[in-house]
Amino acid sequence: AMLFVKDRSSDSHRRIVEAACEAEDLIVTGWREVPIEENALGDSARKSLPLIEQALFTRPLGVDFEEGERRAFRARRRIERSARESGQALYAVSMSFATITYKGLCAADLLGDFYPDLVDPKWTAWFAIFHQRFATNTTPTWERAQPFRFVAHNGEINTIRGNLAWLQAREGRLGSEDLAPEELLSPAADPRGSDSQIFDEALELLLRGGRDIRHAAAMLVPPAWENLSGMEPSVRDFFHYHSCLLEPWDGPAGLVFTDGRRLSATLDRNGLRPLRIAICEDGFVAVASEAGAVSTRGHGRVTRTRIGPGQAFSVDPSEGGVQRDAEIKLRLARRRPYGEWLDEHLLPSGIGEPLETAPTGLVARQVAAGYSKEEFTVVLRPMATEGHEPTSSMGDDTAEAPFASVTRSIFSHLKQRFAQVTNPPIDHLRERHVMSISTRLGPRAPLFNEVAEAARLREYPTFLLFPSGVDELLTLGGVEIDATFPVTDGPDGLEAALRRTRQEAATAAADGAPYLVISDRAAGSDRAHVPAALAAGAIHHGLLGSGLRSTTSIVVMSDEPREAHHMACLLTNGADMICPRLAIESIVALALSSRLGGETKAPQAQANLFSALEDGLLKIMSKMGISTLDSYRGAQIIEAMGLSQEVIDLCLTGVSSALGGLSLEQIGSQVIAKHTEANQPKASLVHPGNIKFRKGGEYHAYNPDVLDSLHVVAGLKPPPEETDEPPEETDEMVAAHALRRAARGDDPSYARFADIVNSRPVTEPRDLLDLIPSSTKIDLTEVEPAAEITRRFSTGAMSHGALSAEAHETLAQAMNLIGGMANSGEGGEAQDRFDDDRNCGIKQVASGRFGVTPHYVASASELQIKIAQGSKPGEGGQLPGKKVSVEIARLRHTVPGVALISPPPHHDIYSIEDLAQLIFDLKQTRPGVPVSVKLVSSEGVGTIAAGVVKGLAD
Repeated sequence: AMLFVKDRSSDSHRRIVEAACEAEDLIVTGWREVPIEENALGDSARKSLPLIEQALFTRPLGVDFEEGERRAFRARRRIERSARESGQALYAVSMSFATITYKGLCAADLLGDFYPDLVDPKWTAWFAIFHQRFATNTTPTWERAQPFRFVAHNGEINTIRGNLAWLQAREGRLGSEDLAPEELLSPAADPRGSDSQIFDEALELLLRGGRDIRHAAAMLVPPAWENLSGMEPSVRDFFHYHSCLLEPWDGPAGLVFTDGRRLSATLDRNGLRPLRIAICEDGFVAVASEAGAVSTRGHGRVTRTRIGPGQAFSVDPSEGGVQRDAEIKLRLARRRPYGEWLDEHLLPSGIGEPLETAPTGLVARQVAAGYSKEEFTVVLRPMATEGHEPTSSMGDDTAEAPFASVTRSIFSHLKQRFAQVTNPPIDHLRERHVMSISTRLGPRAPLFNEVAEAARLREYPTFLLFPSGVDELLTLGGVEIDATFPVTDGPDGLEAALRRTRQEAATAAADGAPYLVISDRAAGSDRAHVPAALAAGAIHHGLLGSGLRSTTSIVVMSDEPREAHHMACLLTNGADMICPRLAIESIVALALSSRLGGETKAPQAQANLFSALEDGLLKIMSKMGISTLDSYRGAQIIEAMGLSQEVIDLCLTGVSSALGGLSLEQIGSQVIAKHTEANQPKASLVHPGNIKFRKGGEYHAYNPDVLDSLHVVAGLKPPPEETDEPPEETDEMVAAHALRRAARGDDPSYARFADIVNSRPVTEPRDLLDLIPSSTKIDLTEVEPAAEITRRFSTGAMSHGALSAEAHETLAQAMNLIGGMANSGEGGEAQDRFDDDRNCGIKQVASGRFGVTPHYVASASELQIKIAQGSKPGEGGQLPGKKVSVEIARLRHTVPGVALISPPPHHDIYSIEDLAQLIFDLKQTRPGVPVSVKLVSSEGVGTIAAGVVKGLAD
C-alpha cells in the first residue's frame, strides 16, 4: 500500500491500516518510509508535501489473485472509512498485490529524482503507466496527481456531476453481496476528487464487482454505437444492453489503464485526444499521446498505428499479447447472449399520437404559464413551421431575470453552462453522428448483476412525449404526482406543495411505481401550478437522497415548458422525459385556425415543434461537449441567478448560485399573481417586449432614447430642440471631437446621453454596486497622463460584417489616434487598411479562420485567439447568406451569397496542448507580437485561464 499521510506527528495511520488489513485476513509484514528528494519539488509542492509511506502485506495461502485484490480493495475501503471517522488526513494512493503508484506534485522529468526507487536498477516491472497532468479544471493537490490506482486520463469528464450523482443513487442497490457489504461501498466515489479520480473509482467498482477491466471501461466510455455503420451486430447488442445499466461518462478522454495483469487503452466516442501506438518486433509496445514519447530503438522493426474514436487496444500476456479493437469487443460481446436479452425484454416504444383537436380555454392557461404574444410570433410559430429554432442576432440587452420589470419564469433564472478550451464544445451540425437523445424508462437493475432482466425497460427515440404517451405510462403502473396547490393557501402553499410532491414521489417509488408523472393538469380557477423546474428538481433530489432514484423514472407533463432551454433545464435537473402539453395544444390551435401560414397542418406542426426542441437540446448539450442525453440527464449543467439558498437546497441541490434572490414565498406570490391574471374575465396575452424593444415594455439597454442621444453627441442628429433646422457643419460637430467636448463638460448633449444611461433601472448585477470615493485625494501629478491611460484602451471584437465598413474603420482610426488598439473581430480586414490609420492593432484568429492570411497576421500588434464570446458561448456563429455580400466574401475569402458558419470549437483545438500549438505557430509567424486568448467569464474561469498561461499565452 502506498500512502500519503498529512499528520507526521503520530503513527495513528499505521493502526488504521493494520486494523483494516486484519479484518480481511491480510498480514502487514512491515512498514517503509519511501525515500524522496525534496529538492526536486517546487516551493508550493514542498509546503504541502505529505509523509509518504508503504505498508507491505501478504495474502493468506490458498487465496488466488482475484480474491486477494478484492480483499485489498475492501481493506482500503475500511481504511478510508476509519480515516474519515477519525478525522485523519490519510490517502491510500494504491493498495494492490499487482501495482504500486508513484506520483507527486513535481515536473515530469524530475519524478525519478524525487523517487529514487524509480531509478534503482534493482527495481524492475514488465509495464509502466505514466501521465503528466495539466491541471486545467481543478486545483493541483498531491491526491489529484496522476496516474491513479488504475487509470491515467488525459481529458475531462464533462458530465462528472451527473455521473457522480447517478453512482451515488445506486448506493445500497449495487448487488454487491459477493464483494462487500453495501455500507462499505458508500460513498461509491469521493465527491471531493477530480473528474479523473472519480472515474478511476467508478472503474474500480465495476472491476471489483466482477467485470474484466476492459469490460468496465467499455461500459463507462462506449463508442457512438447508436449511429456507427458497419458495427458487428453482437457488439452493438453489447453496448445497447449496457446502456440499460449505466449512462456514458462523456467528454474528451484518452485513457490508459491496468488491473496489474493486462494493459489497455481507449478513446472517447469523439476521439478528442490522441493515442498513438508503436508495436515492436521483440514484443515491446508503447502507447502515448505523442509519437516518439518512448524510444523504440533497439527493439527491431516497428509497426505504428493509432487508436480511433471509441476504439480500444490491449496487451494481455495471458491471452496472446496484443489485442486490437475488433478482437477486444468481440470477446466482450460473446460473454453473454446480449442480443437475446434485448429481444426478450427491451420494449421499443412510441411517443404517443399527435393531437387532432385543441381544447378550449387555452388563453387562461397560457397566461398562467407565462406565455406572451411575442413568444408566439418570434419563437413558437417559426418552430412549428420550420422545424428548428429561429435564427436571431446575438446578445440580450434586457434586464437579467431577477431585475426584470415583468415577472420571468424560473427557467429564466437558470443559465446554461458551456465548455471552452480543455473540454471543447461539439459541432452538433457536423458531428451529429456521435450524438444521441434516445431515452429509456423504468427501474434500473443493480449495477453488478449482469442478467437478462436488466434490459426490462421501455426505449424511446426522443425525450418528448405526446399526452397520449403519458397516459399510456399511467396505465402501466405509473403514478401521477399533482404539481398544483390551492390558491387559498397563499404564497406559502408553494413550499407545502413541493414538500408534499416530494413525499408522494418517495412513497410511490418505494411501493414500486416504475414511472412518476409530475403533472399540473389539475390547475384551474382554484388551483395554481407549481413551476415545473422546481417540482422536477425537488422530486429528483428527494429520490436521490432516499436512495430510490434508480428504481423509477420521472416524466414531466406541464403547461410551462415550450423552448429548448426549458427542456434542457428539466432534463439536466433530473427529468427523464417531458410532455410540453400546452405548447403542443397551442400549436395545434394555430394550425387549425390557419395562423401558421402556408400549408402546415396540425400533425406536421407538432412534428416540427418536436424537431425544433430536439435540435435545440442537441445544440445546448454540444455547448458543454456532451454527446448523449443519457450523460446530460441529471448532470446539472446549469447555474442559477436570483434564487435564494432555500430554493437551491430544496429543488436545485448542488447547482451553483453566485447571487441570492427569490425565496419560495416570493415565487409563490408570483405564481398566484399570474394565476389571478389568468382568471380575469377578459384575460389576454401581453406583449412585454422581452425579445424586441416595445415602448412601455421591458427595459432594453440599447433602446431608442439611448441611441438617439448618442447620435446627437456624435453629430449624426441635431439636438431635440433644433429639429427644425439642420445643424451647421463645423469641426466641433465632427464625431472625433465629441469626447473632447464631453471631457471639458461643455456639451449638454453628452450630459443628456450620460444621464439617460446612468439613470437606467437595475439591469445587471453590476448596477447594484456603488463606487465609494477614496477618503484621500491624490495630486494630479501622481496620476498618469491621459495619453498613457488611453494606450490601454481597446474596442470590442466586432467584425467587418457585424459592423459596416465605415463604423469598423472609424473605430480603428479612433483607437490609433489615442494610442489604443481596435480589435478586428473574426471577419478579416481589407488589405488596403493594413498600412494606414485604419488598421486594427488586434487581429483575431477564430474557429472559422475567416480572412486569416500571412499579410493579416503580419499587420497585427497583438494576435488574439478567440475561443468563445460572451453573447453566445459554446455556440459558434452564423452569417446568413443574404448578408454575405461581394465585399464581405472578399474579406473572408469565401463565396458571395453562401452562409458562413463559425464552428463552436476550433476543429484543431481540443485540449490545452492543441491551444499551445496554435500559440506557438502564431508566435513563429509574427515573432515578438503578444498572443492573447479570449475566454468567456464563467464559474471556474480562473483555473482555465491558468491552463492557458501554461500553454504560453501572453
